[in-house]
Amino acid sequence: MSVVVELTIFPLDKGASLSPYVARALNVIRASGLPHTLGPMGTCIEGEWDEVMAVVTACFEELRKDCTRINVGLRADWRAGAGGRLAAKPASVLDKLDGPGGQG
Repeated sequence: MSVVVELTIFPLDKGASLSPYVARALNVIRASGLPHTLGPMGTCIEGEWDEVMAVVTACFEELRKDCTRINVGLRADWRAGAGGRLAAKPASVLDKLDGPGGQG
C-alpha cells in the first residue's frame, strides 16, 4: 500500500519571498528518505500513510518555530498495492500522448 501526497506549505506572515521557508520544509522531506518530487506549486511525497503524515507534521513543526500563520494544502491518493507511483503515474499519462514522446 502507498499514498502519494501533494503538500503545499508556506507561512502567511513573512512577506512576498517564501522560498526560504519552502526550502526548510523540503529539507525535512529530504531527511525523511521518502521518495519525493519538488514541483512549482507543491511537493509530492510517496510512502506508507503514517510515515508520510509524520513528514507533513514535521514540516509544519519546522515552520511553526518562527511563523505565526501557516497555510497547508494537502491532496492524497492512497492505493492498495505496490509503490513506485510517483514515477509511474506521470509515465502512464505520457505513454498515452499522441505525437513525439507518446505512443498514443
